[in-house]
Amino acid sequence: MTKQRISLKQELPLLIWLVLVWGALWRDFSPGNLVFGAIIALLVTRVFYLPPVELSGRFNVFYFLEYAGVFLWHVAVASVQVSYLLLAQGPRIKNAVVAVPLRSHSDLMVTATGHVISLIPGSLVIEVDRSTSTLYLHTMDVKNDDDVRKIRADVRDVEAWLIRVMGSKAELAALRAEQPAADEVKS
Repeated sequence: MTKQRISLKQELPLLIWLVLVWGALWRDFSPGNLVFGAIIALLVTRVFYLPPVELSGRFNVFYFLEYAGVFLWHVAVASVQVSYLLLAQGPRIKNAVVAVPLRSHSDLMVTATGHVISLIPGSLVIEVDRSTSTLYLHTMDVKNDDDVRKIRADVRDVEAWLIRVMGSKAELAALRAEQPAADEVKS
């Protein structure tokens, strides 16, 4: 198996990230330390093969700002709900592992969706099936099939927001094509 050569332009976001992590680890953002971090980053990326992270090339700032507010609201509401559940039900809370198939097969989108979901209290991604883009979540307070459907819908809503923020044009077009079909089902 031969390694596919990744262009410097495609690898630039990763290199910048590695240099910033280097500076943060050393707590030193001086030019000399950052240059040395860049040399280490180049060495690491050339010696150790990483599959390329394919960025879509688009980022919608307006959807990002809107979703940041929605995300913070979800974190606040979920924090209150989890606190209430723990105080009211304690160890009698029914938990479940729920499989959620995602629309996108992009590693970046699957990873971003998993991270966002894990940051909201009450659920945690315990496994990712990369071949089918399925997240497996450990979730709290699952009593019936309606709760499972709601969890899946909530995760797919998070994915939809992320697609609007930074998904590829094809993913965005597929999401927009899906919306009228969902509206017809509701009416």
